[in-house]
Amino acid sequence: MTTKKDDDVSRYFTSPPAPLVREICEELILSQENLKEVCDVLHEELNKGLGKDTNPEATIKCFPTYVRELPNGKEKGRFLALDLGGTNFRVLLIQLGEKCSMDSRIYAVPQPIMVGPGDGLFDHIAECLASFIKERELGDELLPLGFTFSFPCKQEGLTKARLARWTKGFKCAGVEGRDVVELLKAAIARRGDCRIKVMGVLNDATGCLISCAFAKQNCRAGIIIGTGTNACYMEKLEKVELWDGDLDEPHQVIINTEWGAFGDNGCLDFIRTEYDNNIDCESINPGRQLYEKMISGMYMGEIARQVIIRLVAEGLLFDGKSSEILEEKGSFFTKYISEIESDKPGDYNNCRVILEELGLNSATDTDCANVRHVCECVSRRAAYLAAAGVAVLLNRIGEESVTVAVDGSVYRFHPHFHNLMTEQISHLIKPGMKFGLMLSEDGSGRGAALVAAVASRNSR
Repeated sequence: MTTKKDDDVSRYFTSPPAPLVREICEELILSQENLKEVCDVLHEELNKGLGKDTNPEATIKCFPTYVRELPNGKEKGRFLALDLGGTNFRVLLIQLGEKCSMDSRIYAVPQPIMVGPGDGLFDHIAECLASFIKERELGDELLPLGFTFSFPCKQEGLTKARLARWTKGFKCAGVEGRDVVELLKAAIARRGDCRIKVMGVLNDATGCLISCAFAKQNCRAGIIIGTGTNACYMEKLEKVELWDGDLDEPHQVIINTEWGAFGDNGCLDFIRTEYDNNIDCESINPGRQLYEKMISGMYMGEIARQVIIRLVAEGLLFDGKSSEILEEKGSFFTKYISEIESDKPGDYNNCRVILEELGLNSATDTDCANVRHVCECVSRRAAYLAAAGVAVLLNRIGEESVTVAVDGSVYRFHPHFHNLMTEQISHLIKPGMKFGLMLSEDGSGRGAALVAAVASRNSR
């Protein structure tokens, strides 16, 4: 396998910025030495997370998922998947075999249910599941189901996960600390009108890995780079001191790293900037998820805005004149970075449209070149930090050829993120290793169904 690599990585920095702009942006540019140190520190932090004695104080928790087997491409049958991770959730019906097909429907979670009693949430989910099954005339068939539940959980088995805390605007009472699979099963039982057997519960990173492993047998890691970031990878049981399951074959388990918290103990302070400190202080979770705040879509646009505001204040952009919109926190969306960098070098069409949306109507070509340079610095840093994380996982996996499943809006929509990552990963992995980054299509849903399929295969 070969990596997809741009022939001229230098083109990611397009028009040369003004010297003072370049100087101010310099602290966002990471050297090879910086990135190698990030790799070394992350490797140590992962070991702490996997260690029985060190895990309680570790920032990267490295939860065993209890998913030990990957699809082999021979799975057959019909499987349901339930994918809950935000204000909408999906129900999917997946047919595996000689002909594969997928049918799905999206259901809303109304605001009152998001903040109401826990039983109300699971009753709503069960009602939608029953409706989905009835519409497809699946009758009394016992349907194996995989459950993607993308909230922080402590997993205690393949079908047991206790919610640690709600995020993303959910505040359903009576759920934290309880097993979400049992709550779902109880809601289904209260209805009594559909037959479902929950075969596995997982998060979106694990679903991403499993989904790609169905097509690529050498897939060993799953990465999310979207609104947030997380990663999972296949680890040898002998390295997982936290493991409390059986020691039968296979001697491996997927580890949910929860690597967004990398750096929460200060180990990344050597590369953090004033912009990172500002964003952290103004966030709803100061001091937490610091790696995520340097990489993910929730924060990249705001990092760029803060740099731009500084350049305006120092008279280096827009003749020193800002706008009311630009001064508003969060007004420079992360999607703007992708759109600005989608312009061909020397062409600033997207950039001008965006600046006009921000109330900046008289930007010069030089202004546009400088804004683009800021965007390039922010996105390159994010891609390189993500690449460092992937390189550490590849080096730990230690196989000659590995596919890495990747999903998330930043990876999916930024025009150069894939190439930036592959270019940097190739510098940071051990000599002779080969890898490929594979976009995971419908990973969190399809992956859940495949977990159910593998579990069903093994129970026969």
